[in-house]
Amino acid sequence: MRPYILAETNWNALKDAKFDLAVLPWGATEAHNYHLPYATDNIQADHIVAEAARMAWEKDAKVVILPTIPFGVNTGQSDIYLDINLNPSTQLAILADIVEVLNRQGVHKLLIFNGHGGNNFKPLVRELGLKFPKMFISFCFFPQMLDKYSFFEEAGDHADEMETSLMLYLRPDLVLPHEKWGDGKDKKYKIKAFNEGWAWAERKWSEISDDTGVGNPHKATKEKGERFFKAITLKMGDFLVELCNADLNDLYE
Repeated sequence: MRPYILAETNWNALKDAKFDLAVLPWGATEAHNYHLPYATDNIQADHIVAEAARMAWEKDAKVVILPTIPFGVNTGQSDIYLDINLNPSTQLAILADIVEVLNRQGVHKLLIFNGHGGNNFKPLVRELGLKFPKMFISFCFFPQMLDKYSFFEEAGDHADEMETSLMLYLRPDLVLPHEKWGDGKDKKYKIKAFNEGWAWAERKWSEISDDTGVGNPHKATKEKGERFFKAITLKMGDFLVELCNADLNDLYE
């Protein structure tokens, strides 16, 4: 039993417990090229937050990891078989109920750990922050925590070299043999502004990628995944300690 993992602990341990920070991992259920499992985002999130919480717990940080939400926003993948979509309004409703529980029970810090690029929590956090003024709600997206090109060579954002390397390290039993891997070749918009990043439109997934991947995974290795995982969890663990210790009445300098 890991006392910082809510799904593993029990009432005997919790009836007199007090946590300073709750972490909510939020992933997705979607195709990841031919070779990675539909739960890739959830598996990565589960492992990263659990290891980061272990490190934080060893520094006396009172953090609790909530069960992962396994479905995310997949509106651009409506014709990809069994990609499960939650609309942003549904995410808001789910998150509001969780925040209400935490607020009522005195856990006034919540970190949403985002494991899926299609999730966008900023407008949700803005709305709930206004509704629950005692709550400090934040989120992070782990691929942005470090310079991924210090670890990986190939660009991409879905079932790419990074995600494949992580899965080769975390759950190699769920990764198909190398000869099954797609190339992750994707089509770009003909409209230049979308490719430059200052304008945005949702990609129609089945039209931009034949194998559902975006980014060549073929240079992925278990060793790269291990190195990246250890760097991410170390940084994340320090972040959890800092959040736990933060005074909500004295956040700015």
